[in-house]
Amino acid sequence: MNRVVLLACGAIVPLAAPSAVAAQQHDHSAPVAPAAHAEVPTDPETERVAAVLAAYRDALVGGDAAAMEALFRDDSRVFENGKAEGSFAQYLAHHLGPELDAIVAFTFSDPAIQVRVVSPVAFGYETYSYRIALDDGRVIERDGVATSVLILEEGEWKIAQYHSSSRAPRPS
Repeated sequence: MNRVVLLACGAIVPLAAPSAVAAQQHDHSAPVAPAAHAEVPTDPETERVAAVLAAYRDALVGGDAAAMEALFRDDSRVFENGKAEGSFAQYLAHHLGPELDAIVAFTFSDPAIQVRVVSPVAFGYETYSYRIALDDGRVIERDGVATSVLILEEGEWKIAQYHSSSRAPRPS
């Protein structure tokens, strides 16, 4: 498929558009470094936002539902692996909570958090790997990414929107 661009001088120049086949055949396994403009120098607000995201990860590892819930706004929205889960309270009640009951061990490795603050809003970008051991003997190992939108409310950063996805690790 070709796109046509009309230049200011009136000439028409066809441009090759990437095909759907090429996109599907592209090796998406290598992580893509965030754009340089996304990196923000560390400051106290950036550190506070990063601490909220790290606290969520720590609460997951500890199976602490109350600690997780305290980090989210009441009107939050959660999206996981292509599914809209509703508010965090709904996600906890219908998805995450039952999973927590079956988890014997939960560990994260190589977590990286980047934060951009445009107060009173902040954006988080995370990459990580995790390993979950379940009470039925299964072990789940995944590479994951998450994006978050946090809002500063009454002096505290709260997660308003959280979107995570994961996949099985690709061989190196």
